[in-house]
Amino acid sequence: QVQLVESGGGSVQAGGSLRLSCGASGRTFSNYAMGWFRQAPGKEREFVAAISWSGGSTYYADSVKDRFTISRDNAKNTMYLQMNSLKFEDTAVYYCARDRIARRFRPGVTRRDYDYWGQGTQVTGSS
Repeated sequence: QVQLVESGGGSVQAGGSLRLSCGASGRTFSNYAMGWFRQAPGKEREFVAAISWSGGSTYYADSVKDRFTISRDNAKNTMYLQMNSLKFEDTAVYYCARDRIARRFRPGVTRRDYDYWGQGTQVTGSS
């Protein structure tokens, strides 16, 4: 069983920065792509970013491109999301998730591509 735990959320003024972390249990972390999703009140959960199992490839939603950076440290079983130039519309609960398929060439960008999820961490951008 895989457990994912997010941390690092909080409240930040517009233009500020936060770094989210996602710690994973188990010894298979390095074999799977990982992703970040977010869900704002009253909205569907949406894709934010994904990183390949090796860390060599990254993918971003257009809404966060050039502001957010996803990374991972396989030695620490941890994934990160550096969020800069935060906007009010970035307010959401942020979830990390593990790809359903090991060593997939290109990580998925939909919820059904991921099978394990964390409990989420709240990010609030204030104007």
